[in-house]
Amino acid sequence: MPRTAPLWAIAPEPHDSPVAAALWRAYYTEVSDRWYLLHEGHATDPDELEREVAADTGEYLAPPGGVLLVARYGDEPVGTAGVRLMDAATAELKRVFLLEEARGKGGAALLVSAAEDAARALGTERIVLDTRGDLVEARALYTRLGYEESAPHNDHPYAEHWFTKTLT
Repeated sequence: MPRTAPLWAIAPEPHDSPVAAALWRAYYTEVSDRWYLLHEGHATDPDELEREVAADTGEYLAPPGGVLLVARYGDEPVGTAGVRLMDAATAELKRVFLLEEARGKGGAALLVSAAEDAARALGTERIVLDTRGDLVEARALYTRLGYEESAPHNDHPYAEHWFTKTLT
């Protein structure tokens, strides 16, 4: 059942739809540019951006082992959250993102809550995620929503903080 609030609607979306592709590009561009600006003083090289966006198809967010959720504010797609199974008991939260114009309107918490519901529907007991140190807004959101910092569950090169939350 789609999760809704006034003006918000969150529902599954094919990971390879045009809407999903546009939001993935916006997400990746923002986090990549943020990293490059912080560490190297310039935005992401356009050729690198194209390679990296194309390299991550999001296939792991396809059923039966995953789901991509798209948030719409009014009728406009403005954000995503994905869930993928890591094992029978654990899901991983991926691609939590809202376009800048949609931030501050309660959508992030709705997206994460909908992703937790999707993880429960997949039969998992806990959800994990990783994020970077410079994504302070994301870390604050996860903490506010009951996630606790945990030991690393992966060795992703840009992961600096890992979180977990029990879903049962």
